[in-house]
Amino acid sequence: MEILEKLGIKTNNVHLYEEAFTHSSYANEENTTSYERLEYLGDAVFELIITEYLYKTKPDESEGVLTKLRAHYVCENALYDYSLKLGLNKYIRLGRGEEEHGGKYRKATVADIFESFLGALYLDKGLEEAKKFVYKYVIPIIESQFIEIIGDYKSSLQELVQTDKRILDYIVVNEEGPAHQKVFTVVVKIDDIVYGEGTASSKKEAEQLAAKDALSKIAR
Repeated sequence: MEILEKLGIKTNNVHLYEEAFTHSSYANEENTTSYERLEYLGDAVFELIITEYLYKTKPDESEGVLTKLRAHYVCENALYDYSLKLGLNKYIRLGRGEEEHGGKYRKATVADIFESFLGALYLDKGLEEAKKFVYKYVIPIIESQFIEIIGDYKSSLQELVQTDKRILDYIVVNEEGPAHQKVFTVVVKIDDIVYGEGTASSKKEAEQLAAKDALSKIAR
């Protein structure tokens, strides 16, 4: 298969990868097996690899933050992005109707293909080779846009507070420096009690740091 050559994968199990690219619409027309079981397997394999990656590269983060990060990197939007960047969608085998309706760019299908492909790679080569593949092709995508997830600490704190219906508030308590080099200090209050503080060159970043500080204290 052309995609295997492009990705440098040598195999004696081409049928596995053909199955990984076979949509149910094609499988129904051609009386063959779709990618759904491989997708199920690949989903678990990818989550394990990303879980280990985050655990090793984010030693100071809490379980809650790691869970939030993982959810972001294994969600449908992220899988869709990885799949498109690798060009996997070009090789999806679709039934005639699905092909005519743009199935090769349907988000759910394109995301599924990434997982089914990884499932096939895992069965063919084992976990270590699956990890090498993810670290070579996917981790660089993750790290190129790694921003701790926009709103991650704030949204995590917001979710926590909403559970108990408490009031959350961010307050700038200090602002210093010239206009082009401002430094802001923000505190975050929960029910009017200060839980965290952050200092940064922007209010938004200071709020993030304050939320992170609060989360770390709440987790103790």
